[in-house]
Amino acid sequence: MIIKSFPSGPLSVNCYFVGDDITKKAFIVDPGGFNSRLDNYIKENAYSLDYIILTHGHSDHIGGVKAYQEAYNAKIIAHKDDASMLAHAADNFSLQVYGKAIAFEADIYIPEITRLSVGTMALEFIHTPGHTPGGMCVLVENHLFTGDTLFFESIGRTDFPGSSFDALALSVHNKLFILPDETLVYPGHMGETTIGHEKNFNPFV
Repeated sequence: MIIKSFPSGPLSVNCYFVGDDITKKAFIVDPGGFNSRLDNYIKENAYSLDYIILTHGHSDHIGGVKAYQEAYNAKIIAHKDDASMLAHAADNFSLQVYGKAIAFEADIYIPEITRLSVGTMALEFIHTPGHTPGGMCVLVENHLFTGDTLFFESIGRTDFPGSSFDALALSVHNKLFILPDETLVYPGHMGETTIGHEKNFNPFV
C-alpha cells in the first residue's frame, strides 16, 4: 500500500492518495482542490482512481471533487448525514472559500456500505459525528484517515452549524480511542500522529 499526501486547495487540506501497488487500484481522500502533482503521480504510475472519499462536506475538503471525477470517472463516497451539505453551497461554505458555488451528490452514501475493497485493500468507514453530522473516518489496515475529527493534539472545530463538541468527544473516545495505540492517524490538517499519542497528549479529549 502506498500513501502520499498532496496538500490541496486554498486552505492546503491534506489530500491523501492511497494506492494498491499490486493491482494499481487507488482512492483519494478529501481533495480540497485539483492538484497537478497528484494528477501527474496517478498517471505516471498507471493507477486506476476508483473512488473519491470525503470525510465530511465542508468546502475546503471537496473543492477538487468534480475535476477528479471528470478526469477519472471515480465514484464519490460520503456519509448520508452530510448529503445536504454537499448539495447546497450555502451549507458547505464554498462561496466563502472558493468564491463560487460547489454542489453535487455522492455516488455512494455511508452507511449503505460500511466496508469496501479497493484492490487488495480493505476499507472500513467509521461514522464520527461532531465536526459535522456526517463526519467519518476511514480505516485501512492500521492507517486511519480522520479528516477534521482528530488532529495532532487537537480536534476539529465545533462552532459550525450542526457541530457538537460533546458528539465529537464521544466519537473520538468511543470509536477511535478503542483502536490499537500504534494506529497511524492521517488528519485533514497538520501532521501525522498515532492513536496512542492522542490518548496520552490530546488536551481536548
